Amino acid sequence: MKKNKSIGIIQHGCAKNLVDTELMIGMLEEAGYKTTLDVDNPEVKTVIINTCSFICDAEKESIESIFKMINAGKKIIVAGCLPQKYKMQLKKLLGEVSGFIGTCDFKDILKAISADNFYRVSENPEYIYPENVQRGQITVGSSSYIKIAEGCNYSCGYCVIPALRGKYKSRKIEDIVKEAKMLANKGVSEIVLIAQDTTSYGVDIYKKPSLDKLLIELNKIENLNWIRILYAYPTNLTENLIQTIKKLDKVVKYIDIPLQHSHKNVLKRMKRPIINHEKLIKKLRKEIPNITIRTTIIVGYPGETEQEFNHLYNFVKKMKFEKLGVFEYSREKNTYSYSLKPQIPARVKHSRKNKILKLQKEISKKINLNFISKRIQCIIEEVHDNGVVIARSYADAPEVDGLVYIKTKEYLSPGQIIEVEITDADSYDLVASYEMSGVKNE
Repeated sequence: MKKNKSIGIIQHGCAKNLVDTELMIGMLEEAGYKTTLDVDNPEVKTVIINTCSFICDAEKESIESIFKMINAGKKIIVAGCLPQKYKMQLKKLLGEVSGFIGTCDFKDILKAISADNFYRVSENPEYIYPENVQRGQITVGSSSYIKIAEGCNYSCGYCVIPALRGKYKSRKIEDIVKEAKMLANKGVSEIVLIAQDTTSYGVDIYKKPSLDKLLIELNKIENLNWIRILYAYPTNLTENLIQTIKKLDKVVKYIDIPLQHSHKNVLKRMKRPIINHEKLIKKLRKEIPNITIRTTIIVGYPGETEQEFNHLYNFVKKMKFEKLGVFEYSREKNTYSYSLKPQIPARVKHSRKNKILKLQKEISKKINLNFISKRIQCIIEEVHDNGVVIARSYADAPEVDGLVYIKTKEYLSPGQIIEVEITDADSYDLVASYEMSGVKNE
């Protein structure tokens, strides 16, 4: 293959998977290949599909992409979680696919591109971040994700990640800071720190949780404006970390803490730590005024009784989370929960999910209505020719949270951080006006 030919890219899954895709793009472009997301272009003969296998629905999306590209006659490289989960079984099922690369083997993407029959899926994955690779770009605009660690040392009953990604591996502080500076120099205003568990950052290389130390170093980067934390495991939200988030001006007062459930018996069956979630949330709100807390919960975990679900419902009602995601339990092979009984019927899981979502919609609307007439900081995402400006507030993470629609006649550009006045709200989004001088733009 001539290196001026375009390689098509299909990305599935979470932000952590997205970073891996961007690393593969960086390797390809450094080697002289062009990459494109326009996989339907007839000039694109080879397509890399980075797959997700976290839950059944994610697998289905990845498999649909594979068969679509097979039917289009493309040469296909399947990377990521799907080949890692099913290994040789997937290769036998998909004889039309030219290459398979596991979650920790993407450094071999150039070999896979040039081969007709390539298979590299480590039996025991050990993720090592390729520090010398310049990431290509899928995400454009004001924000960029930085993967600070990969893998997981926990063994939650519903989760396949340790099997797919291996043990927890942190990157060095100096390497993360170097990447953040590079992104800031490219015009990125906000970096979003991700890992399977960000609060365990440093336990392997510094022998103790060190996210607080990393935040202090990142906060020193001059042309960086916002630092956001996702996927914070609750047990390592130490006093030092809480106070560091509180005092650092560039660390937005927002944290994502996946709690998964409230009832101690469900948490025990989930193999999650039994901690006082209510006490933790109250402490965060006391120590960090106006903090936005996002969480995710799972309904319909095996054995979840009506009483346990009602406990979760009342917990959500009482805590009034600013942001909340709800997942129906997905039964995954090779997890502890796969064989637990009784499995909850799909209709019950769906009903419980909808009940929580209805409650959260009411909570979110009340919270958003309280923003009206207040002035808050926003980061500009998109500026359209028709004068519509789309932004995110400090209380909204990329992709998962709401947006702010700004009415203004002022010139604004992506990545700019401004203070706006909120004029309207619904359960998800805000409407704002912005003025630079004394005249308000409606």
